Amino acid sequence: MSATRLRTSLKFSFAFCLATAVSGPVLAGSAFKLRNAQVESLSFAALDGWVDDDHAAAFDTFLKSCSAILNASKAERASRPFFGALFKVCERAVAAGGQLDREHARTFFEDNFKPVRVLPAGQTEGFFTGYYETEVDGSRFPSDEYTIPIYAAPAETVRKHQSKVFADLDRTKIEDGALAGKDLEICYVKNPVDAFFAQIQGSTRVKLDTGKLLRLNYVASNGQPYTPVGKFLIDRGIVSREEMSMDKIREFMESNPDEGRELRRKNHSFVFFQETALNAHDECIGAQGVPLTPGRSLAVDKKIHVFGTPIWIEAEFPIDSEKPETKFRHLLFAQDTGSAIVGPARADIYFGHGEDISHVAGRIRQHGQFVMLVPQSVSVSGTAVAAATDIPLPRPRPRMTVTAAARAAVETTGSISAPMPKPRP
Repeated sequence: MSATRLRTSLKFSFAFCLATAVSGPVLAGSAFKLRNAQVESLSFAALDGWVDDDHAAAFDTFLKSCSAILNASKAERASRPFFGALFKVCERAVAAGGQLDREHARTFFEDNFKPVRVLPAGQTEGFFTGYYETEVDGSRFPSDEYTIPIYAAPAETVRKHQSKVFADLDRTKIEDGALAGKDLEICYVKNPVDAFFAQIQGSTRVKLDTGKLLRLNYVASNGQPYTPVGKFLIDRGIVSREEMSMDKIREFMESNPDEGRELRRKNHSFVFFQETALNAHDECIGAQGVPLTPGRSLAVDKKIHVFGTPIWIEAEFPIDSEKPETKFRHLLFAQDTGSAIVGPARADIYFGHGEDISHVAGRIRQHGQFVMLVPQSVSVSGTAVAAATDIPLPRPRPRMTVTAAARAAVETTGSISAPMPKPRP
C-alpha cells in the first residue's frame, strides 16, 4: 500500500469522467476504463520530483515485469489492449539494451508513456500502505520453546493450484488443533503473534535453530472472511485511527496475551504456506511471477490494474520518523496483489525485509497522489460513483510457487516466467 502524484504533458487528452459503475476494467480497442474512478491527464512536468528520481533503477525493475509480459501469447495480447500495449513497450525496452543511465531511462518513460492521475470516486487522493517479508525464529520440531505451528497446504491442493483449503475451519478451530495429525506442520515458532503477522504479510523468513534459513510463501487460505483487526482497537479507543500501525497491533497483542488471542480470532481467515528454494539474498516473488524490488514494487487491485504498469507515487510517509514527513516521489511498478488491495488508487508498497523495514512498512497508512503511466497508444477514462471509505489493513498476497528450477531462472535472468492474468470480460 503506498502513495502517488503527477506531472507530465502528453500527446493525448481526455477529461474527468463521471459515469455509472461497471464490474471491472472495460477494454475496447485501445481504450481502458477504470471503474469507480476519475482520471485526469497530466504532463511529466507536473509530477513533483519526476526529474530527481532514479529512473535507471526504475527501468531495471520494469525489465523484470517485461520478462513476464513478453511470454504472453498473441491471442492474449490481442484480447487485452492495455496489456498488448505494454508488450510493445517492453519490446522497445529490451531493444534499448540491458541497462540505461538515469537520463536515458527517464527519456524512455517519457517517450513511451503518458501520465494519468487516478482518483477514487468522490475523493481527492489515493491510499497507500506498506508490506514486508517478516523474519522469525523457528524449529522443524515442536518443543517447550517452539509451540506454534506454521502449516502447509495439502500436497494435492498445491498440485491442483487450489487457493482454498479447509474452508469449514476458521482461525479459532485451526488454532485449537483441528489440523493436528494431518502432518502439515512445516515448522514451529515461539510467538503466535509472529505467526499471525507472517500470514498477514504473506511470506516469512524462518531462522531455524539449526542455523538454516527457511523461506516460506503464501500458497492458499481457508477462504473465510478477512477482518482487519486494527479497527477493533480503533473502535475501543485503544489506538487512534491516525496512530494505527502494525507495531501498535503487535504491541497490544504481546502486552495482552488473552485479549490478543481473541483479537486475532476475529479474523477468521487463515493462511497456509509452502517452502521455496529462494536463497537469503533473493527477494520474494510477487503475483506477476517476478522478484519484488524494495521501494519499486507495488501490490495493486488485479481486477483493475495490469501487472507491469508503471505508477508514479507522490506522498509524505513516516519513513525517517514516525511522523509522515518524508517525501516519497518515485516510480514503482504493479507486480503484486492482495485481497485487501481494492480500488483504482489503492496500492501496497513492498519495502523488503529486516526489523527496521518492518517498523517502516507497518506504519505506512497515508493518502497521496496515484498516477498511472499509460502506454501512448491507449486512451483512459473513468466511471465514478461513490466509493467506500473504510479501508482495511493488507491481506496476504498470493505468491508464486518457486521451485529449484525457478530459482535458477531468477539467478540467471532476474525473473520467473509466469502465466499472465486471464482476460476479464
